[in-house]
Amino acid sequence: MKNKLLLLLLALVAFAGHSQTLSLQRAIEIANDSSLQAFRVKNMYLSSYWQFRTFKAARLPSLSLNMTPVSYNRYIRQRYDSQENIDVYRAQQMFGASGSLNISQNFDPLGGTFYLETGLEYMRNFGEITGNQFSSIPIRLGYRQNLIGYNPFKWDRKIEPLKFEKAKKELIQNMEGVAESTVNYYFALALAQQEYKLAVDNLASCDTLYTLGERRFKIQAISEADLLTLKLDRVNAQNTLANARIALKRAKFSLASYLGMDQNSDIEVRLPSAPMSRVIETDFALTQARANNPDLLQHRQNILEARRELSRTKIESRFNANLNASIGFNQVAPTLRNAYSHPLRQDLVALSVSIPLVDWGVRKGKVNMAKNNLNIVELSARQQELAVEEEVVMTVSDFNIQQQLVASALEALDLADMAYERTKQRFIIGKADLNSLTLSQSRQQSANSNYIRALQNYWLSYYKLRKLTLYDFDYNREIEIE
Repeated sequence: MKNKLLLLLLALVAFAGHSQTLSLQRAIEIANDSSLQAFRVKNMYLSSYWQFRTFKAARLPSLSLNMTPVSYNRYIRQRYDSQENIDVYRAQQMFGASGSLNISQNFDPLGGTFYLETGLEYMRNFGEITGNQFSSIPIRLGYRQNLIGYNPFKWDRKIEPLKFEKAKKELIQNMEGVAESTVNYYFALALAQQEYKLAVDNLASCDTLYTLGERRFKIQAISEADLLTLKLDRVNAQNTLANARIALKRAKFSLASYLGMDQNSDIEVRLPSAPMSRVIETDFALTQARANNPDLLQHRQNILEARRELSRTKIESRFNANLNASIGFNQVAPTLRNAYSHPLRQDLVALSVSIPLVDWGVRKGKVNMAKNNLNIVELSARQQELAVEEEVVMTVSDFNIQQQLVASALEALDLADMAYERTKQRFIIGKADLNSLTLSQSRQQSANSNYIRALQNYWLSYYKLRKLTLYDFDYNREIEIE
């Protein structure tokens, strides 16, 4: 009895001392906030977020300042001497500086760029002839356009918002993956915790039964073989308790480490209650998956990118024409003030054309390659879409079955507990043999483990379904992360 009381006292110290009790939902909240996995997926999202911000910023006017504050050049150049009618080499020195201010705005529908600029250049020559010159462009307005070429702005407006939407969905999906991992660590500790408690109870029971067996052996109520079996059971129970204590410590360490907590934290988990019976319709889950699953959004992005490449290849296989037109003012004078006086009109219209004549089928081959790539991407997207739908269907079926398995495991646990208690009482009063007691105890331990695993499988299938559909079936709404 002294040993039994000591074991019970150790168990109370181990589980009721300064332990921190966690529910499954609280563990998931901590993981979403503090785990390294959550930190990684959030930073992956931030990369996509800033990429989208860059895309949006590129749609706005940009202002740039280009300057060459100092430019000094000393060189020898060939010049024509009109008096001697010969070419001669002359040394020259030049100091210069320049600056320009430019505002540009992309025009997405056509793929061109409007620009507005002003600039000033200064040049001073040294040598036989010295002098200062200022060249100013008070204002110039222009437009650059590829008349027949590929328009990247049009495709960016289709693809970039889709990429950002996919990034948001991926963040939610990855956070649901964090919840899945938390479930595994949580129930690993729950199972280790339950096995440790069972090991403590089992050792206490074996100690009691061995003490009782010694008394009954003295009055020759049991054989020496039965007494030795009871002693062996007690030794095995001691070894089982030692192993369970190690497994419990390892499970606590793993969960605390994953949650970003102090690795020496004394954590105790509280098993969630048996889930309420509910049925999720397969068609509804498929609808949500088609609308929210980032893998399907990735397929749409791949198809758009393949179509963009085909469009670019087709356009570039034809002739190319570029237009650059501008209107503004320009003036040159020896002083800065005069450089801005009475500016002269400056007009520019330039049309350049590039026509490929003979390329031995290179352009046609590139177009055919782009077409074939688009066909492959569309077929691959359809195959992967069917794979996602199949996974959703199987996960819904598994989830609905897991609810029944949890209820069945709970019923089996209640029956195993009652059977063990009654068998133990019957053994104490001598109406049950040792084999019946050992079998009953084994069934009780299996029932405990099966119930915990059934709960684990239920929550794993639930969070997997949430990850596939990005839908919260508890509150009947799409999952959102701020």
